[in-house]
Amino acid sequence: MSSDIQFVLDKAVAGERLSNDDALKLMHSHDLVAIGHAANEVTRQLHPEPFRTYNIDRNINYSNVCAAVCDFCAFYRPLKHSEAYVLPKDVLHDKVRETVALGGDQILIQGGLHPTLPLEWYEDMLRGLKAEFPQVNIHGFSPPEIHHFTKLSKLPLQTVLERLKAAGLGSLPGGGGEILVDRVRSLITRGKVLSDDWLNVMRVWHQLGGRSSATMMFGHVETLEERVEHLSRLRALQDETHGFTAYICWTHQAPHEAPWFGGDREGGVDMSKLPDVGAFEYLKVQAISRLYLDNIPNIQSSWVTQGEKIGQVALFFGANDMGSLMIEENVVSKAGTVHHLTLESIRRCIREAGYIPRQRNVFYEYIDGTEAEVDASATRSARSISLPIVN
Repeated sequence: MSSDIQFVLDKAVAGERLSNDDALKLMHSHDLVAIGHAANEVTRQLHPEPFRTYNIDRNINYSNVCAAVCDFCAFYRPLKHSEAYVLPKDVLHDKVRETVALGGDQILIQGGLHPTLPLEWYEDMLRGLKAEFPQVNIHGFSPPEIHHFTKLSKLPLQTVLERLKAAGLGSLPGGGGEILVDRVRSLITRGKVLSDDWLNVMRVWHQLGGRSSATMMFGHVETLEERVEHLSRLRALQDETHGFTAYICWTHQAPHEAPWFGGDREGGVDMSKLPDVGAFEYLKVQAISRLYLDNIPNIQSSWVTQGEKIGQVALFFGANDMGSLMIEENVVSKAGTVHHLTLESIRRCIREAGYIPRQRNVFYEYIDGTEAEVDASATRSARSISLPIVN
């Protein structure tokens, strides 16, 4: 290990804030285990409790119609395409009812940038869901969708968010972040929110008292410097608003079939031909994120894109949460990446890592009904377990 890297890791473990240059040094490093050990130590400092968490929710895509073009997305359809849909109310409610029956307390509801649905349609959807399922948090509408609503309605951002909140919106997901650098966004998308406006949606939502998650999708056309810039912009906004509850990163999942427009559009990128960056880079970037994002309290493992084993190993590389049971997922699976875990599998992954599994809500409050018993041997195991070597 180079002395530069050791100095950076020691800084992070000591609780000192890393600079962008520090983060870039780590991005260039291949010492995965050293970076992972440091991230694991920082995670234990932030979360000394013997628990690691998960939640039960469902990712419901109310529509696959989208006016934007993202070269990595195999899910969306143009408005008049034969496979385009908008979910009827009864189908949507049936999905939520099933989620509640399985112990879920939340739905993640997202769609594309539908070119014709008015803001009132979304308000009616939220009111209908809250009327029938008042106990369910609606984690909905990514910043690109919210920004799109402002364009269609010709209303100020704050007004749109206030109306959605009044109708029942509980929290915002961090979808559509990809890399918050306009050079990258302009290469891989068209007709979609750019970096400043993505961040401003989150800023105004936080100013209204709302909470949200932050994300990063990496491993495509971005540089290492641009990964750090993305993290820097998230950290700066969190310094300002303190509204992010969690951060999730994942690697670009190259679609098995070229997307509907993809590299055919002028200036587009055929992202189906980009090589996968793999688990090594995923674990490294997640660990660096934990070291750098000192003001975001929680990091989720992305087993949905990485699979069960790497998702479990991620608990030693900065993650303190296994994410969602994900009763339904449509977008990543359309790219050909399909991983499924049962609730017991998620709990087993946490137990095997030496922790006690606990169910939480989107605000990271325990909701499993009782204060779970803290088994002394489990606690000792959580403190002494060795970091696995990833080949």
